[in-house]
Amino acid sequence: MSNTELRKIIHIDMDCFYAAIEARDNPTLRGKAIAVGGSPDARGVVATCSYEARRFGVHSAMPMKTALRLCPELIRVPPRRAVYQAVSEQIQSIFTTYTELIEPLSLDEAYLDVSHARQYQGSATLIAKEIRARIWQEQRLTASAGIAPNKFLAKVASDWHKPNGQFVIRPQAIAEFMLSLPVKKIPGVGRVTAERMAELGIQTCADLQTWSLAKLGIEFGRFGSRLYELARGIDQRPVSVDNSYKSISVEDTFATDLPDLAACYAELPALFHALEQRLAKAQASQRLVPKSLVVKLRFHDFVLTTAQTSTQVVAQPLFLPLIKQAWDRRQVPVRLLGVGVHFAEPWQPEQLSLGLKLF
Repeated sequence: MSNTELRKIIHIDMDCFYAAIEARDNPTLRGKAIAVGGSPDARGVVATCSYEARRFGVHSAMPMKTALRLCPELIRVPPRRAVYQAVSEQIQSIFTTYTELIEPLSLDEAYLDVSHARQYQGSATLIAKEIRARIWQEQRLTASAGIAPNKFLAKVASDWHKPNGQFVIRPQAIAEFMLSLPVKKIPGVGRVTAERMAELGIQTCADLQTWSLAKLGIEFGRFGSRLYELARGIDQRPVSVDNSYKSISVEDTFATDLPDLAACYAELPALFHALEQRLAKAQASQRLVPKSLVVKLRFHDFVLTTAQTSTQVVAQPLFLPLIKQAWDRRQVPVRLLGVGVHFAEPWQPEQLSLGLKLF
């Protein structure tokens, strides 16, 4: 991009993707509270659910047992991953009509950089509208869209008029828009960080903007500089068409909780073997440089914790102290254990640029 142009980014987010496909393919499910996911008897979780189910408080990643308790009339549908993958590929083929700069985030969402698109005289708003219309015409599925000068704001915008809507944040409106945006909308601000911010009197990005870069660094470490930029609507990341792996992980949810640290250690060999297999398959197609190892533990009460160490060596013994570090934080039974590798990123963000027409 030149120094006189801003990017024009569209974030497309399918509405209740898996559940919508199931309702499309099975008319008896339409208008019903449905959840796609695993069996409650096998500790299954909700992959996604319909809006009818969400009215009862059901949401993604919720244990299926909890979902059924909240919504007794909930219809559980086993996932059909091959079908979702095929539909996702067909939707992404629509995107290629408008740009080659496509960054899929998952089967149901993607960023598109349409800065140089020719359709509709380059209007990102009209392009997003047409993409959503084509998805409906070709797949009978609805999508929401966000349009903005960067990825962060485009993702925020796509959630603004869900379902089946779109919202644009124009460059000249960013400063005012950011003032009332809740800090929980910032990527990386999870429950714990949000609670800490609330203790500090930070509820909105306007509150966050009163903090200096130095003060944010003291309070939030390396994340402080990122907070300083995002609170002002600044995001320099380009839409990345790089399909290289950012990380690889494996995890297991156990039918019976692991009672202690020794039981967690006993599960490591099988997990590490599965990780090695995935790593070998990935490295056969591209050069991957490990930068850190990570362990994830979810305790019996669903509290999640992770532990990480920087290293370029992937070896089973290196996970043992990470498991202990994570376990020591609660020392209660564990329902899920995962191990993974993060890789060094090959690209550097571009500099932010200014100005734009036909947003």
